Amino acid sequence: RCSRSRFFSFGTNDLTQTTFGLSRDDAEGKFLPAYIKKKILRDDPFQVLDQTGVGELVEMGTQRGRKTNPDLEVGICGEHGGEPSSVKFCYGVGMDYVSCSPYRVPIARLAAAQAKLEENRNTKKAD
Repeated sequence: RCSRSRFFSFGTNDLTQTTFGLSRDDAEGKFLPAYIKKKILRDDPFQVLDQTGVGELVEMGTQRGRKTNPDLEVGICGEHGGEPSSVKFCYGVGMDYVSCSPYRVPIARLAAAQAKLEENRNTKKAD
């Protein structure tokens, strides 16, 4: 239960390693490029958040945490926080923030703004 927790911060780099059962250092320099080339994986899961695996886990954690504490602040930390499709996913599942490397902050801010604008456009179309 998270009734005493004020926030959840998912470390998506470590969560990706655990979910896939891969060491980032071993995978990126060795077999991961071949997996992407052969379309076994669409993207490098250490660069682009795997929304159907890792994403489902963080979404589930977010939902369950907020059942206990509706004011729970939730976000991710790691390289995924500066990747546009990952930021859009986080916004879509109701996360409050993303954290990333300093050089990725402008990209993350732009992606977050674009996600909000897209939501506003979709809301206006529905009205």
